[in-house]
Parts: sequence; C-alpha cells; structure tokens
Amino acid sequence: MTWLRVTSVISVAVLLCAVPACALRERSTVADGAPAPPMSELWGEPDAGRDLFWGPGGRDAAPDPLEAYQFVARDVTGNSRGYDVRDGQGRLWSVKIGPEARPEVVVSRLLWAAGYFQPATYYLPRWTLTGTSDPNPQPPGRFRLDADGEKRIERWSWSANPFVGTAPLRGLFVLMVIVNNWDLKTQQNVRYELTDGRAAPVRRYVVRDLGASLGGTRWLFAGSKDNLDDFEREDFIHSVRHDHVRFHYRGGWRKPHLTRGVTPADVRWISERLARLSAAQWSDAFRAAGYSDAEARRYVVRLRQKVDEGLEVAGGS
Repeated sequence: MTWLRVTSVISVAVLLCAVPACALRERSTVADGAPAPPMSELWGEPDAGRDLFWGPGGRDAAPDPLEAYQFVARDVTGNSRGYDVRDGQGRLWSVKIGPEARPEVVVSRLLWAAGYFQPATYYLPRWTLTGTSDPNPQPPGRFRLDADGEKRIERWSWSANPFVGTAPLRGLFVLMVIVNNWDLKTQQNVRYELTDGRAAPVRRYVVRDLGASLGGTRWLFAGSKDNLDDFEREDFIHSVRHDHVRFHYRGGWRKPHLTRGVTPADVRWISERLARLSAAQWSDAFRAAGYSDAEARRYVVRLRQKVDEGLEVAGGS
C-alpha cells in the first residue's frame, strides 16, 4: 500500500470518528402527531411457496433470450456498465453487465421471498443488442423491467424514513449483512408509486442495485462481488452485548449507525422468515441467476448456516 493511500485511509477514519453522534442517529420522518404510513409500504408477510425462479414478475414478464433488443441509451452510472433497451413489446429494460448481474438477481429474489417489494428482475446468459456497433452476442446481463404503473418517485435514506426503529427495517439491514451487500448508499434506495390495476396509488420503499453482494466486505474500501470463496470465509455474528448484535460485516462504514441498533430480536425476525424457504426455493433463486449447481450448493450452505446462526444467537445462545 502506498504512502498516499495509507494517508487517505487515516484521513477517512479520522473524519468518520469526528462525525457528531447526532449525525449517526436514525430519525423518523413522520411528523409529530401525524399517522405513520402503513407497514405495507416497506414490507408485507409473504405468501408461502413463492416462485423464486421466475420471481416477482413471473414467467409472463420474463425477457425473451432470442429477441433482439433495441438500444435506447448507455447507463454510465455506477461501477458496472449497462444499457437501457426496449423489447418488441415496447417494454423498457435496464440491463446491467458484469460481476453484479448474477448476485443482484439472487438477492432480489431473497428480498421478495422475505416480503419486501422488488421490481421484476431476470438474468439472461446471452442476448442480442441492435442499434449500436457493439458486437453480439452480448455478455450475461441482469434485466430489470421498467414497468408501466411503477413510477419511481424519489430516493429514501436508511437513517431517515418512516420505519426507523421497526423490525422490518432492521431486518432488511440484517438481510443485507447476510448476503454481504456492502454498497448501502441512499442512491440505491427508491420509493415507487404503483398505479397499475389499483383504485388508488400505493407506495413502496425499495432497495435496488443489489449487485455488490455475495462476496466479501472490507473496511473503507470496496468489497468483492460474486466471489464464492470470499463469501464462505466471512463470518456473520461477532457477539451480543447489552442486547445489541455486533457483526463481522465491514460494509456499513458509510452508515455506521445501522450496525449499532440491531437487537437479537431483529436478527431472529429476519432469520425466521428466511428459514421458511425450502431447499427448492433456495436453489431456484440461484438457478434463476445462472449459477451452476455446484456454486449454488455452496452458497446455499453458507446462507443457511448464517440463518441458523441468527436463530441461535437471537434465541440467547
């Protein structure tokens, strides 16, 4: 590590330590005396047996791997390259290429299985793009549908939202720890307004862009993505002290307050929901993202170990 890089690390660490405590606290955005929004805007008890191969969009919404997709724009945001494309039905898709494509599909499926809203997301191992000089076939990509009736309203913050202090919000963070999603920025959180087929619009708080997962986490620097060896090596729960859980997770340095308020009950809450998934559901989530059977087995073993650990520690061990 160069002297300049060491200096940068020390500077960032000092800055983090100097942040006033009040800036690290969570706060509810519900005004005094105002009714809180329904919990369904963040989470709802899922139906048993959800299809984790086709996901929230189902088979009917899936993109056709044999179709030629029309180029609309390049996505120059984030760390993975991508495109906005349109299919023959006129539907708009966001396509992400690179190491985030597979884990994003898996984690989106697990969030949906646990009761959190997710847009329709799929994985195509190869596909064709028209309207550019880019050579075909295109590499594997995550396809996320920009569906009619699902309007993106605004971003929302982990630390300032109507659900601060609730089990579903803390459980959502614990799920991010379980899958080692180290990129928890406000830019990844979107509030949707759903109108399609509804008498009145409803809102949903959503965590998207989940691809920085299923690898390892690191202090201050970017972790790895879609790295099975790193994922297996990283421990989950460090300890429980004064009714607060400490994790080995090192991806929350941007949002240090998130790791300070999690209780054993919060860990148990999300672990119980993940424990309900069948072996077939776990396998389908990885199969939907193009993982081999051997890769999927190893990932599922480690994920279920974490779920069991969450149940045990939260139960008082």
